Amino acid sequence: MKGISLCACLLVCLSTQVASAADSVFSFVSIDRFEYQDHSDQWIWDLQGWVGGDERKLWWKTEGEIDGNDAEIQLLYSKAIAPFWDLQIGLKHSLEPAPSENSAVIGLQGLAPQWFEIDIAGFLTADGELEARLEVEYDLLLTQKLILQPRLELDSDESATDLSLRLRYEIKREIAPYIGLSWNDSGGQDDYVSFIAGARFWF
Repeated sequence: MKGISLCACLLVCLSTQVASAADSVFSFVSIDRFEYQDHSDQWIWDLQGWVGGDERKLWWKTEGEIDGNDAEIQLLYSKAIAPFWDLQIGLKHSLEPAPSENSAVIGLQGLAPQWFEIDIAGFLTADGELEARLEVEYDLLLTQKLILQPRLELDSDESATDLSLRLRYEIKREIAPYIGLSWNDSGGQDDYVSFIAGARFWF
């Protein structure tokens, strides 16, 4: 509860700053991944969204496993520092695995040349440990509705590498079911390949 209270306080403070700094306030929510992975027999989620203006935004991000051992939420203050690039600072609250833990966050999110989507973040835990995470995605348009997306995630906390490929069909831009394959190598454990099926939404 203490971690959730800290997140709530941060949300109120950052919302006030964003609202006072922005002439026009907009919002966006993206469910990037809601999918089933057959290797772990698990459903996972990966959601993010923001509220704010062109220069400053309040971001929230959450990802994890339903009935699994991994779940977190981040609240971040974001400021544009270059075209297509935001600097983000805030707090991450890990819900699972227990015990829950809070970490300070600093990161960069944006579009690299050739339209690669990059999200890189560093985390400083309450115990003074440094962790890092990198996520890279790229959309390759096969047709106007059929998109192939390679995705790479590196996580120093779990010494994990996840390389995946998703083929999605945009029923309309806001709704896109997909299938794919994911290769995961968790440091010290056997790597595995998992079939994935899910859907992507945004509004």
